[in-house]
Amino acid sequence: MKLKHAVLRSFVIIVILLLSVLIGYIYSSVWHRIDLRSHPRDYSEFVETYAAAYGVPEYLIYGVILTGSEFESNRVSEDGRIGLMQMSPDTFTRLTRVTKENLDPGMLYDPETNIRYGTYWLSYLYTQYGRWNTVLAVHAADDEELIALWLESGDHTDEKGNFTEIPDDKIADAVKEAEKASQMYHDLYYEN
Repeated sequence: MKLKHAVLRSFVIIVILLLSVLIGYIYSSVWHRIDLRSHPRDYSEFVETYAAAYGVPEYLIYGVILTGSEFESNRVSEDGRIGLMQMSPDTFTRLTRVTKENLDPGMLYDPETNIRYGTYWLSYLYTQYGRWNTVLAVHAADDEELIALWLESGDHTDEKGNFTEIPDDKIADAVKEAEKASQMYHDLYYEN
């Protein structure tokens, strides 16, 4: 009788363990699918092309697109930024002068143009600052002079020049969101 109870208890424990593993696998799989759906890679042909051309990580571009426009190419922000990567017409015009293309700011609604110039802008900023969180701050502020003032003061950076805090809550939140989304893209699609 004792042997029968011991075998039955062992069997129940094994079944509970197997069910726990199965439930854990299903839970993980469902959340992974939810994460994939909430972090799409639309316009991948453009992102891949211009990420390679300008040396910007794809996951960073996707993070900027997701947090800026949620992949809506016709999105216009309250401050007048346009398209997938939320570029201001002034920044776009400045960059088209550098590339010697005479494009109308209305071209920012075109996904390829927006991703091309948005990625070029991130790359340009990285050559200036050498830190992605600073690039994201400039992108969020759309004001290089403001970020330069914060960096020069030294009040908001560590000894290496990394932001320890961003004094504007709206810009700080935008940078955190873009960093979080970029990290999720990295983890979902680029981490091997």
